[in-house]
Amino acid sequence: MLLSLASWLQTLSPDLGFFRVFQYITFRAVMAAMTALLIGLAFGPWVIRRLTEMKIGQPIREYGVKEHMSKSGTPTMGGVLILISIGVSTLLWFDWSNRFVWIVMVVTLGFGAIGWVDDWRKVVQKNPEGMSSKEKYFWQSVIGLVAALYLAFSVSETSNLRVVELFIRWVQSGFSNALPPKADLMVPFVKTISYPLGVFGFIILTYFVIVGASNAVNLTDGLDGLAIMPVVMVGSALGVFAYVTGSSVYSKYLLFPYIPGAGELMIFCAAMAGAGLAFLWFNTHPAQVFMGDVGALSLGGALGTIAVITRQEIVLGIMGGVFVAEALSVMLQVGWFKFTKKKYGEGRRILKMAPLHHHFEKSGWKETQVVVRFWIITMLLCLIGLASLKLR
Repeated sequence: MLLSLASWLQTLSPDLGFFRVFQYITFRAVMAAMTALLIGLAFGPWVIRRLTEMKIGQPIREYGVKEHMSKSGTPTMGGVLILISIGVSTLLWFDWSNRFVWIVMVVTLGFGAIGWVDDWRKVVQKNPEGMSSKEKYFWQSVIGLVAALYLAFSVSETSNLRVVELFIRWVQSGFSNALPPKADLMVPFVKTISYPLGVFGFIILTYFVIVGASNAVNLTDGLDGLAIMPVVMVGSALGVFAYVTGSSVYSKYLLFPYIPGAGELMIFCAAMAGAGLAFLWFNTHPAQVFMGDVGALSLGGALGTIAVITRQEIVLGIMGGVFVAEALSVMLQVGWFKFTKKKYGEGRRILKMAPLHHHFEKSGWKETQVVVRFWIITMLLCLIGLASLKLR
């Protein structure tokens, strides 16, 4: 919005040429981060008070870590503060004609709505199950598939009209399976290797990346500050990839596919970083508020969508290694328990408790030790991911 306003002011008088600075993505990204940070810090206390007044407190499971029982009643659903900060800041600073930012916003708010309903049923309606796993997965799948279908034809095009034309042509051709090379699956650290996915392969991969990232971040959100800081770091790193792929000069030099319009995603990534840091101010141990599913599901979905647009699905898996490990720990724990129960009549566990962060707590680590060490690991993994920009 401010970009359009600045352009209009420049047309009124040549003396207002300093508004040209708004044309630079880097400037608007910095301002988006600062705006989201200030919004989060300013409205955080009010949001916490409102959640407390509404008695939206986090229930703590009795079979969990005993030290967490003191957290019972802490306001949850604080993810609304993150979404408000991201939404307002992004709308102020990004180019409204950019289709990629809009699709990321739709996915983010869509997954946030799913998390809101789930949290509301748990803490307000006192339904311990919230949304059933089938219902939650169904709506995640709907959003994920719609986004995947749109992105399959938009990565190589510059307008929504062309996206619609390509989709119609694809249907009329009997679902031809070809896509341009820039839609291939890129392998990091290698110059020449990429794998053609085709339309169906692209849709399937995109679906699993978006839905998988959403659930992985949600599983990680179990300790004070554990999920939000990795989201900030991974999102910021993806912003760098967005800037590179959206630049015809840098993408050519670094052997990345040039995706017109992808650079504008840097604005969203910066807003997400600013909003995340503001939330961390209140979420650091001992937390005054939890983000809940409304925050975790939406942020994970946003990361997955940005990774797909910038063609960095594998790099997302590297930089978000903590999220991947948390998700795998739950899958292995549940799978092994069911297998051993069926085979031996008694379920056995690989870890002391899943997700992985609870295993380390049960092993004697303090909560703050788990959180900070996971942050350090994420920082190292993000540096490895960023190294793939040049080491090819």
